[in-house]
Amino acid sequence: MLNCSTESTPPLRDEDIILSPQLAALDGIRHAFFTRRGGVSEGIYHGLNAGAGSDDNAESVRQNRHLAATYLGVPDADIATPWQFHSADVVIADAPFASPRPRADAVVSNTPGVAIGVVTADCGPILFADRDAGVIGAAHAGWRGAIGGVLQATIATMENLGAARQTTLAILGPTITRRNYEVGAEMRAQLVTKDQKFERFFTPGVSADKFQFDLPAFIVATLENCGVQADFVEQCTYQEPDWFFSYRRTTHRGEADYGRQLSAIVLER
Repeated sequence: MLNCSTESTPPLRDEDIILSPQLAALDGIRHAFFTRRGGVSEGIYHGLNAGAGSDDNAESVRQNRHLAATYLGVPDADIATPWQFHSADVVIADAPFASPRPRADAVVSNTPGVAIGVVTADCGPILFADRDAGVIGAAHAGWRGAIGGVLQATIATMENLGAARQTTLAILGPTITRRNYEVGAEMRAQLVTKDQKFERFFTPGVSADKFQFDLPAFIVATLENCGVQADFVEQCTYQEPDWFFSYRRTTHRGEADYGRQLSAIVLER
């Protein structure tokens, strides 16, 4: 049970949240790719910072997460988000997480009323749903996680709970896009060495040792190769500062820290 009070804080508005038409069409499932709009955080965290790992005021983060939980229809519980560390680890949630949160980069559930999610600030947030089986998932995937198998592990864990790939939908939320994601030759070599086909996700950068990497296309292609239906919401975290937190933009600006936006999904009771 959350103890923070949001009585004087306006509820989150639909127009400040990104919804997937495909997920929204599924009966009995609520989801949201929350942005930084709304919320109570101030300063560099202004808005709906859901990152418990940030240096933001802890009470502000709790209030922001309560606003998100209320929007999803679970106002009396926190959203089950793991302690993320760019792994391929997946946990199953049948209740909100107790402290300390489990270390993982994906969460799966088949328990109605338990909202699950991930936080991001350029990496890809992916929400999964198999409505027929009543199984949902949420994964955090930067390039390390995507190449390391977090997407495959999430789908496999969902299958263990009864989901089927052919009826599973996976939607990639706001993520840094190719034009704003410059990487070095070493990172490119690591991916291309793993699979020569990955070369298609890179284009030349401003210098010979730099490349622009298409993380959203890489994630969607990986999901499709797993046999699930996948799509991207076509929103870039870096280039829309009024809408999204961005680790890379914060780094370029020389700011001390950055907020995280929340992506979450729940089976209705």
